[in-house]
Amino acid sequence: MAKTNAAPKLKDYTEEFFGEGRHLTPEKREELIVKYSPLVNYVANRLAGRLPPHILPEDLIGPGVIGLIDAIEKFDPSKKIKFKTYAEFRIRGAMLDELRHLDWVPRSVRKKATELEQVIERLEKRLERVPEDEEIAQEMGISLDEYYKLLDKTRGVTFLDIDAIRRRMPDATDEDLFDLIADDGQSDPFERLNMLEIKEIVVDCIKKLPEKEKLVVSLYYFEDLTMKEIGEIMGYTESRISQMHTKAVMTIRTRLAEIFDKNELSQIREIF
Repeated sequence: MAKTNAAPKLKDYTEEFFGEGRHLTPEKREELIVKYSPLVNYVANRLAGRLPPHILPEDLIGPGVIGLIDAIEKFDPSKKIKFKTYAEFRIRGAMLDELRHLDWVPRSVRKKATELEQVIERLEKRLERVPEDEEIAQEMGISLDEYYKLLDKTRGVTFLDIDAIRRRMPDATDEDLFDLIADDGQSDPFERLNMLEIKEIVVDCIKKLPEKEKLVVSLYYFEDLTMKEIGEIMGYTESRISQMHTKAVMTIRTRLAEIFDKNELSQIREIF
């Protein structure tokens, strides 16, 4: 099956463009932008796939290119990290900044998302397992159909990128990675937990998900399949797969919320 949203197979240009003694001329800078433009498209499509339909990948390309240019200007090869790894962080961050600037998620939807997370957390503690959809809907006093519609409305609020953990760990040490992406003057949310510990927490959360949600997460983040492709495999509509994904991410977020305070959790969401 062809993957319409698979990660681009980019050559590593770190040494070629940023090797010792090499000077990045304006011409080389432009060449680098062209070579990494598929990465901008990839991140835009991955992100847009989890947003409401009126947000298109094309809307994120411009900010993504700005993020790529920012990565080129700020990249420090002495950090011993691949440029692609660093660039993808900057590209994603620029796109999220644009979305925050647009404030495209209504306050009422954010409130509903928070309420949904609180219900999931409350039921998890009571049942000592991940609650079923029917149990969540009953707890909220709404029908199952209304619950699914709520998941559709709140899917854009779930910005936890599990794939960021998987793809970046092989390319850099924890110290290098956080040194690159941390903003000066901000408190470090990883003073209490390092990257490896967070990865282990997320993996443990995935293992505890219901089988169907676990499969959706696995196929989406680890096999790079689209929501549509996963639906074809599992026999569900793309919309239903998106709902499963949203619930799975919210479940993971409630677990992280038990460990971090609000400010720390906000920073973690922006990084991942």
